[in-house]
Amino acid sequence: MKTVQKIAVAALATGTLLAVTACSGGGGGGGAGGGAEGEASLRYWLWDSNQLPAYEQCVADFTEANPDISVKIEQVGWNDYFETLTTSLVGGDAPDVITNHASFYPELASSGKLLALDDVDVDLDSFRDGLAERWVGEDGQRYGLPKDWDTVATLFNAGYLTEAGYTPEDLAQLEWNPDDGGTWEETIAHLTVDANGVRGDEPGFDKGNVSVYGLGLKAKSGIGAFGQTQWSPYALTNDWTYADKNPFGTEFNYGDDAYIETIEWWAGLIEKGYMPSYESAISGTSIQEAYGAGRYALVTDGSWNAKAYFGMTGVETGIAPLPVGPSGDRAGVMNGLADSVIAGTKFPEASKKLVAHLATPECQDIVADAAVVFPAVESSSEKARTAFLDAGIDVSVYYDAFEAGDYVEAPIANNWSSILAIMEPAVEAVLLGQGDAGTLKQGADEVNNLFQ
Repeated sequence: MKTVQKIAVAALATGTLLAVTACSGGGGGGGAGGGAEGEASLRYWLWDSNQLPAYEQCVADFTEANPDISVKIEQVGWNDYFETLTTSLVGGDAPDVITNHASFYPELASSGKLLALDDVDVDLDSFRDGLAERWVGEDGQRYGLPKDWDTVATLFNAGYLTEAGYTPEDLAQLEWNPDDGGTWEETIAHLTVDANGVRGDEPGFDKGNVSVYGLGLKAKSGIGAFGQTQWSPYALTNDWTYADKNPFGTEFNYGDDAYIETIEWWAGLIEKGYMPSYESAISGTSIQEAYGAGRYALVTDGSWNAKAYFGMTGVETGIAPLPVGPSGDRAGVMNGLADSVIAGTKFPEASKKLVAHLATPECQDIVADAAVVFPAVESSSEKARTAFLDAGIDVSVYYDAFEAGDYVEAPIANNWSSILAIMEPAVEAVLLGQGDAGTLKQGADEVNNLFQ
């Protein structure tokens, strides 16, 4: 039987296109209007600009059906998103509704910054398995309604693969280990080419003058604590996991030998010349731009970025599974975003109506048709798969990882922003050649002291 939450928020009617209405001021204590919700002006934060057109359509349909509510979508970049949110909460100018991340919501919820959504009328069984449960806090209340899900895979430059004598099927058979890197490192080495055309596994290779790196490197983006698109496919298949439990772990495993040897092996790819230096990765050129410029043969990246790789001029891209690790499995991080309501909003009922609409098949079908991300609603997720195929992109590897259970769920924990602040410089120091196992162990101790 379907699990349906019953609430006092009215069921939403489906409307037609209406231009998104800007508001003066906003919620979270900074918006216009008084206590009564006769008319409401909402601000909704979104970090992915690629999804903006789809959500503009969702909001237009919502405001058509609810003419007493206007909504302004505000774009806040991912790298500054939660820092900017913290500042806006302190300053009393927070938005009403936010796109939220599973790792960050517990500290927002536990500090009273989010409204519980248990009274929102939504069919929880409409979502893909496990997604709704991720947004139930330690107090048993719900703080987000799922909007999408993602996994990680290998994206490859098909031209470089052919030139190196490999096939996509070869990539699907690769394995790695922290001792010599396995066939995964062998392949990365062979795909690496210096300015003289010498490959990374050939005599005379000049690691100081590389033209094409076998593996790309994404800077920042949770690189120390999360590593979703960087080191997680290795650590998670090396008999390691983030914490003693998930969700709400209180003892993190960043000091474990399995984590440390994984980071040291991965950082060693820089020293060997198979992966770019961390200095170059943070120089301002994104991993997608560097890949599009022909600098990388392989990258590990999330499904939310897949379309960007296939839209690059002069590069034919394919998608392959992640390598198999010492555990005998493949594993990347599976994450999923949700929409949440800020507790300080002056328009709580209008905000709940908006998040309810964003969680419907009507809205998530629009997102599916855009072929950018995989919606959380099961039926919409399948429509997205078709939309990607119609756009010439076979994303089955990402779906296969989810359906086969080849993933570990993103860590959901209190103090996540502090964990990031500790582990990011620790891992960066190793990548820069300025840190070692002791640096990582010190970071691990500092993380676990947060929970004492």
